[in-house]
Amino acid sequence: MTIAVGDKAPDFELKNQHGQTVRLADFRGEKNVVLLFYPFAFTGVCTGELCALRDELPSFQNDDVQLLAVSNDSPFTLRVFAEKEGLDYPLLSDFWPHGEASRAYGVFAEDKGCAVRGTFVIDKEGVVRWTIVNGLPDARDLSEYAKALQAL
Repeated sequence: MTIAVGDKAPDFELKNQHGQTVRLADFRGEKNVVLLFYPFAFTGVCTGELCALRDELPSFQNDDVQLLAVSNDSPFTLRVFAEKEGLDYPLLSDFWPHGEASRAYGVFAEDKGCAVRGTFVIDKEGVVRWTIVNGLPDARDLSEYAKALQAL
């Protein structure tokens, strides 16, 4: 079951592409969070989405907002991906236990072994204020994230 608007966002603790631990709770009371789940690094649609975020980064990562992108890739894969694509925001590994955070948000596709394209805008109190979940082949519209952030 996917987390819905109004739900408290499940906390998680994941390693980023540099091996550092990132917790959703670290941003509580400090920043709104755009939490983006994507299937895999180095795939066409995912690379396009993450590079579009890179190109508009000040809208999604600033004094008021933190962008967190989560896949089921290993941290080592994410580091190479971030370096290759110039991604200067946290790429979090939901590799082990495999898909634990993705499952908590209801966006893990058991038959594929990866997350589908789920995005959650979480306010400073840790409450989900906006969400969209797309299937594996369907890219998301970044302008919708921006609108959701402006509404906070």
